[in-house]
Amino acid sequence: MKLYFSRNPNPRLAVAVAQLLGTEVEFQFAEPMAPGQSERYRPLNPNLLLPILERSGRRTLWESDAIACWLSRQAGSNFWRTDDDEPEMIRWISWAKENFMKACDAVHWERGTKLRYGIGACDDAMVEEGLRQFHKAAVILEGELSGQSWLLGDVISFADFRMATFLPFNDAARLPIEEYPSIKRWSDRLNQINAWRDPFEKLDAPHLPALPFD
Repeated sequence: MKLYFSRNPNPRLAVAVAQLLGTEVEFQFAEPMAPGQSERYRPLNPNLLLPILERSGRRTLWESDAIACWLSRQAGSNFWRTDDDEPEMIRWISWAKENFMKACDAVHWERGTKLRYGIGACDDAMVEEGLRQFHKAAVILEGELSGQSWLLGDVISFADFRMATFLPFNDAARLPIEEYPSIKRWSDRLNQINAWRDPFEKLDAPHLPALPFD
């Protein structure tokens, strides 16, 4: 298997899952949208987005959640739940994408991605709206995590990785995580896991462009 990745949030997530599970996979840094690269990668993913998992004898698999599901099943792991907790895990994955993660993404886009790649100036109004949505979602997530270590109780699942997709980029987004002690403890707990804290350790993975902070 070969996992095409970059250091951006969703590819980072896929690499972290593969590292956590100890998957025997070849990691390949890729830039599908770089000049002259699109025709190479379009057969692998028509969206020209990462991550992409190339599987021997099978169609390529793209989208981080699908890749995480496949890798977990191949590893015989319950990281992607296959028991009675699976519906609850999927509930949190779905909720994250439409609420907590979506808000984190909106703020990170303005304060991080746009500036990092010279796409345009930070739109303060969009940041304020993203922060409003962040606080709305964080209240719910805080309540859920206040009485347990992980989203599904005492054992980590992919729902935790998915919910936290943008938190490793909080140097750019500057989301007020510290206002929510249970979320902060959960984030710190994730950072104790080597595969999450630095999934690119020993990989050939050029760093993201620096942020133009003063």
